[in-house]
Amino acid sequence: MNRRLFAAVAAAGFFAAQAAPAAAALKTAVFAGGCFWSAEHDIEHTPGIVKVDVGYAGGARPNPTYENHEGHLESIQVTYDPAKISYAKLVDAFFHHIDPTDPNGQICDQGPSYRTAVFAADPAERQAAEAVKAQVAKTLGHQVATEIRPAAKFWMGEAYHQHFAETHPDHYNAYRIGCRRDATLRVVWGGR
Repeated sequence: MNRRLFAAVAAAGFFAAQAAPAAAALKTAVFAGGCFWSAEHDIEHTPGIVKVDVGYAGGARPNPTYENHEGHLESIQVTYDPAKISYAKLVDAFFHHIDPTDPNGQICDQGPSYRTAVFAADPAERQAAEAVKAQVAKTLGHQVATEIRPAAKFWMGEAYHQHFAETHPDHYNAYRIGCRRDATLRVVWGGR
């Protein structure tokens, strides 16, 4: 491209207009799926997902930490491209990576901070999440314990928890195998 044409195109805002929609089109969703290491690991390869961060949501305490997050749920914040995956399909993918029938946590991680939830940002997300939850209950033939909650502030978790399965594969795999996570999810979901 010659300099004059480049200058004219740049002055017209062509390059800024091309870059802005892609970033503006991305959305975020917050889920609590038990251990945030597993929630991140299991959903991050879903087509349409750009990135996943682990942290805390749902509690009143400001600035929660791993050592002190009482009232919060271990959560993930998923950045996704709605042109590639709808919110409803994202919620469905999330449900398929957890045991939504467990009211007390997830598999070997039990207790209030390991309960499951979908944090809906607006009425449309709530409606979509409730519809997916109803379909999951019908598919499993069991009541779903996962709550649909109003959006809550997502607090980023500590750096050493981000992408834990990638950065500490031996530790993570020992945890996952010891918990029998995959075997439990196969029993819950079967071939569904």
